[in-house]
Amino acid sequence: MSSLLRLLQIIHCIGRYRLDCLLEAKYAPLSVRLLLLAFHLYPENKDARGKRLRYALEELGPIFVKFGQLLSTRPDLIPSDIVEELNQLQDNVAPFNNDVFRGLVEHALGDSVENLFLSYDHQPLASASVAQVHTAILKDGTDVIIKAVRPGIEKIIEKDIGLLHLIATFVEQFSHQGKRLKPVEIIADYRLTIFDELNLNKEAANASQLRRNFSNSNMLYIPEIYWDYTRENVIVMERIYGIPVTNMAELKAQDTDLKLLAERGVEVFFTQVFDHNFFHADMHPGNVFVSYDDPRQPSYIAVDMAIVGSLTREDQYYLARNLIAMFRRDYRQVAELHVLSGWVPKHTSISGFESAIRTVCEPLFEKPLKDISFGQALINLFKTAQRFDMPIQPQLVLLQKTLLNIEGLGRQLYPELNLWDTAHPYLEKWIKTRYHPKTIGAELRYYAPDWLEKLPQIPYELVNTLESVKQLAQSSIEKNKQPSVPAPQTKRKKYQRISALVLFSIGMSLIWPQLHEISPSTIGGWLIVLSAVLLAV
Repeated sequence: MSSLLRLLQIIHCIGRYRLDCLLEAKYAPLSVRLLLLAFHLYPENKDARGKRLRYALEELGPIFVKFGQLLSTRPDLIPSDIVEELNQLQDNVAPFNNDVFRGLVEHALGDSVENLFLSYDHQPLASASVAQVHTAILKDGTDVIIKAVRPGIEKIIEKDIGLLHLIATFVEQFSHQGKRLKPVEIIADYRLTIFDELNLNKEAANASQLRRNFSNSNMLYIPEIYWDYTRENVIVMERIYGIPVTNMAELKAQDTDLKLLAERGVEVFFTQVFDHNFFHADMHPGNVFVSYDDPRQPSYIAVDMAIVGSLTREDQYYLARNLIAMFRRDYRQVAELHVLSGWVPKHTSISGFESAIRTVCEPLFEKPLKDISFGQALINLFKTAQRFDMPIQPQLVLLQKTLLNIEGLGRQLYPELNLWDTAHPYLEKWIKTRYHPKTIGAELRYYAPDWLEKLPQIPYELVNTLESVKQLAQSSIEKNKQPSVPAPQTKRKKYQRISALVLFSIGMSLIWPQLHEISPSTIGGWLIVLSAVLLAV
């Protein structure tokens, strides 16, 4: 399909679902408002705006579905009713031909599936917009899944993203609401995200890191990656067997401790963010399972590690401090921490920012702690900070998304879940541990080899630096040297100061023999008088 035909299809879909009503174009030029009037030729659609957007994205195909899923992770920009609808988008598309899938695998791995695997299932286990999954058994009897990227998907993505960018540019330029939502920036973010998903080597590396991080944990299991069978467009990993986390009937049937399961979800999140600084950033219900082993001590299984996040050491520290201060209702400290962290400009009025934070947070904390949305509190905080020129930071957006997913899962499993009961002691302990002498000693040992390696170079670098400063100073002096004669007033002041110094020196030489007889306070007085004279002249 040509780009023009595809664009016409998109415009027709916008009209059919009356998505033009989502725009506030009253501030747009007259020509744009007249153009939007054309959509009034379509009949009115009485469905809620979020539902209309979801239907349109599903009709436009898998790339738009994935874009809608990305939008659902931006509650800092998208209204909550639309986010709720977009969360229901399903990334299920018709599978592509098995012979094509088999050919992709054999070309990538350089051998036939009969030689590579003990058995191979020709029927797909799952089919999504970017990749398709089949099951197989390795020669040693290990159950695995094979995931391969859809052929030609890159060209489809580039074409659809190009059209999305065109629409986003229009919305941002001519819609008052569009300027706030930053659609062009969101499209750019989406492009990076979806192309990252096409590189299965990256997903495999993420999975290996997460698996290593939780190798001694009984809270989260990550399937093993088989690197000998993994390439950029094909990945082979251990097949897992678990209960979908949303299957409450099966979880209850095996007498799962749902309270402990929910609390462990919160603990897994904080462990990833603060201890490992490497978190699974796509933990929606479709990617999370519960192990059949030991329902009284339940554990999670996570899949699809294409998207991960991490924070800087500074962001980790300030985030932990912010959360503690926010739940203590110490809004002054929250405001100060935002400035100290550089999240908002240094010229920000602390008092004004404190007042704005109090306005959005205080209504939340009037509820019992178990009813407070931890994720929503963080979103409200960052929304307020954006009014004070806090730039959108991708790592914090991923964190918000992950926290909302974890919180949603936890409350679904156990509605009485109080995140603060789990989070507060964890954060307090983390901050104390971070500055414990053992932790500081470990960091010193970690960086010591680098410092020792650079130690012999320090004298050389110091001499070079001093030489550079000297040359710079000399250059500056020569540049600023004025051939013109100083003004008479300036020259006179200079001679007056010199004369005062000469007179003072003569006077001191005359009384030098008797200096030991003069009290220190008298000498101090003379020096004060001299300073005043020099300043005056």
